[in-house]
Order: sequence, then structure tokens, then C-alpha cells
Amino acid sequence: MSISARSHSARRSHSARRSPSARWAAVAAATLLAATVAGCSSGKGGTDAKGSPSASGAASSSVSPPSGSGSIPVGPGPQSAYTVQRQPAPGSCHFQYTADKQPLPDPKCTPGATNPKVTPQTLKTTICQSGYTKGIRPPVNITSREKTANAKSYGYTGPLHDAEYDHLISLQLGGDPNDPRNLWVEPPSPGHKPGAGPNNPKDGVENKLKAAICSGKADLGKAQQAIAHDWTTALSSLGLKE
Repeated sequence: MSISARSHSARRSHSARRSPSARWAAVAAATLLAATVAGCSSGKGGTDAKGSPSASGAASSSVSPPSGSGSIPVGPGPQSAYTVQRQPAPGSCHFQYTADKQPLPDPKCTPGATNPKVTPQTLKTTICQSGYTKGIRPPVNITSREKTANAKSYGYTGPLHDAEYDHLISLQLGGDPNDPRNLWVEPPSPGHKPGAGPNNPKDGVENKLKAAICSGKADLGKAQQAIAHDWTTALSSLGLKE
């Protein structure tokens, strides 16, 4: 018998002497390896290394929830061309009311959002400059459609003519122009005459806050926080006259 033949015979003899448990362990290891390789090569509906949907996976789209830290979200800022923004799901938002029945938005749906272009360093060239807000306001053909959808978000069934599609943090206070987190259908305040159109006392509060900011009597960030929290107490919380 040649050396090659003796070697082959020895290997067969060694293999024959392996115990059944050893053979089963080898089979299991091979099966596991095959499954692992198959899993790594399949990309259907999976995610990439960063946890993002893969090319064949479906990505979800929704309005970003507000931060749990209590800070006001920062919006995208003024746009050269505005598009209709997706609103919260119908019936998912709920108005709140003060003791004297003044309307407040749902903080989960409408926490407010700021315009990144407005900072303490840019006040003179932004909100404190005449005509600034007119140049960044979204057109009616955009906001009218958003208003109709937002009314459904809040379950508002009154006349839309009497409700204001309101920037929670107004443009003159550095609020984002078209971030859905900064806009809500504001119902009429108590004493409003049906059919008279929007006439809310919140507007007067915003005017006073802007004057205080531009005169150096109020801090921009604190004013934004105050109006986003409760417009009815914004002036008093900053030590300003009602």
C-alpha cells in the first residue's frame, strides 16, 4: 500500500472512531454558519448600519414630536417657496382654556417653533426692522389649506372665518413662518361676535412683547418661552405691563 493509500485509510479509520455527539456538534455548527451568512446577505425590509431603512424598506413620515426637554423646537426658517405642511392626525389635538375661557393650544401638537434667522444678534435686521414679517409670511394659498386640515386636527367645527390660523410664537417674535408645530386654529375669544372674523386679544400681547424686545426691556428667548407657554400670562411673567 502506498503512503497516500495508507494516509487515506487512516483518515477513514479516524473518522469512523468519532463519537456520534461530535458528529452532531459539527453538523449544528455548519448549519448555524450557513444561517448567519444567509441573514447577512439578505437586505429585504432591513436597516443599514446606522439603523436607517434599507433601500427596500419602507420609511415612515409624520410630524416631528416636540422635545421632552421643555425647549422650543427650531423650525426650518423662511423659505423662498412654501409648501403645504402635513398637520397632526384628525382629532389628535385638544384645545385648552384658561379660567376666563381664553383658548390655548395643545402643547403636544403645538409647542411652538422658532425662526433660526432671528437671534439676539440679528434683531435689528429681522423683527425690529420694518417690513420684515411681511417678507417671510407664507401665502394664503398655502395657509388656507393648512388651516382647513388643522381644524380637523383640533376637532374645530365652528366657522373658519371666525378662527385665526395663528402662529403661536408670532413672526414678530421670531416664530417660524410655516412649521406645523408653530401654527394652530385659534378659536374666537369670549365676547366675539359670530361672523365678525378673527379678533383675538393675543395679538395685542404680541405687539407689546415685540416692543419690549426691540427696546431692550425683554429678552428674546424668554419672551418666546412666555408666549409659547401661555399667551395670557406672557406679559406678567416677564414683569411687563398688561
